[in-house]
Amino acid sequence: MEALDTSCVIVGGGPAGMMLGLILARAGLDVVVLEKHADFFRDFRGDTIHPSTVTLLGELGLRERFLALPHTSIRTLDVVVNGSRLHPIDFGRLGAPDDFLVLAPQWDFLSFLGSEAAVNPGFHLLMETEASDVIVEDHAIRGVVVRGPDGVREVRAPLTVAADGRDSRIRTAAGLLPRRFGVGIDVLWFHLPKPAVAPPSTLAYVDEGAMVVTIDRGDYYQTGLIIPKGGFDALKASGLEAFRQLLATTAPVLAPVAGSITDWEAVKLLSVQINRLERWYRSGLLAIGDAAHAMSPAFGVGVNYAVQDAVAAANALAAPLRAGAVDLRVLDAVQRRRLPPVARMQSLQIAAHARIARPGGTTLLPDPLPAPARWGLDAAMPLVQRLTARVIGRGFLPESLAPELREPGSGLRRGASARSR
Repeated sequence: MEALDTSCVIVGGGPAGMMLGLILARAGLDVVVLEKHADFFRDFRGDTIHPSTVTLLGELGLRERFLALPHTSIRTLDVVVNGSRLHPIDFGRLGAPDDFLVLAPQWDFLSFLGSEAAVNPGFHLLMETEASDVIVEDHAIRGVVVRGPDGVREVRAPLTVAADGRDSRIRTAAGLLPRRFGVGIDVLWFHLPKPAVAPPSTLAYVDEGAMVVTIDRGDYYQTGLIIPKGGFDALKASGLEAFRQLLATTAPVLAPVAGSITDWEAVKLLSVQINRLERWYRSGLLAIGDAAHAMSPAFGVGVNYAVQDAVAAANALAAPLRAGAVDLRVLDAVQRRRLPPVARMQSLQIAAHARIARPGGTTLLPDPLPAPARWGLDAAMPLVQRLTARVIGRGFLPESLAPELREPGSGLRRGASARSR
């Protein structure tokens, strides 16, 4: 069996894997990233690039090039509750320059990271290459067995990083099992054209019966309907007309365009789950991103927490990988740094889902809203905006790239190139 030797093999070409591969390759290390698909084009994935990630791109010197790609920049997001429009999110409260949210298709973001990483001779992205098992020697992970266009081979490295998502095959093969938290909802994703008269950017429409998410994609909305866990079959049984009527009732702005859904094939089910590993590592392996902690779509932070994991991992791993080995204490330090902010955000998500899933739980405001209640909300909104801007826009522990890793080459001795043997 032909083998490939490298300094670090990263399984999964999502936000965590591609960002980690980019940073390590810029640091002069040899890195192999494995992506099982032929391209990055998958719809209904996280498309929100938060201010914390824009700041990171700035630290890498890539901010302006990224913002030159087609995207939508948003500073404020409204929520409509029982017909009352509220303004709870204002990223302008963060201060310039990174005081906005970017909406960009994830495939564009991943392709951008790949193209920037590819200028480094130590970066190797193997598409259509799926890791099927780990290589275990002396109770340590020494790489992975992969199947790709050239058949089966081994990719060997001092460190394997599992970044292959919430259903991580490598995590399971390494014997790491996540703790699962019960979630009472699922999400149906679909596209709707923008109505002729579009409202301000609106995150969600909520009433006593449902919640509809509307993500602005330029000329259409990526739309989500929150449903009870396992409730898709019952919804389909009620018929498309009832589905369209539910959308129009909850989000009246969608009434003129709801008829564009003419087939259930246009509606994709996301089974929402929240989980995390009790231990993110073992000798020779580290899990990050969704492989370490699956986040729900609540607050749209999944991509950005995966990126923060990658930054924390790169800061800790670059020097040990240069030396050729990573001590368990280094891997433990990555988990100890990232676990608290992940657990706090997951706790918020669990609380939000419990509220939504409870019968009548989305009845948050009276309809119509009395004038005193409106005055009270208006008075509280600046404080709410400052809080949501920091918690959603930055996260509980925003990571910053170590200064020595911000320049290509970063002063580290370039690792041995990946080589076949």
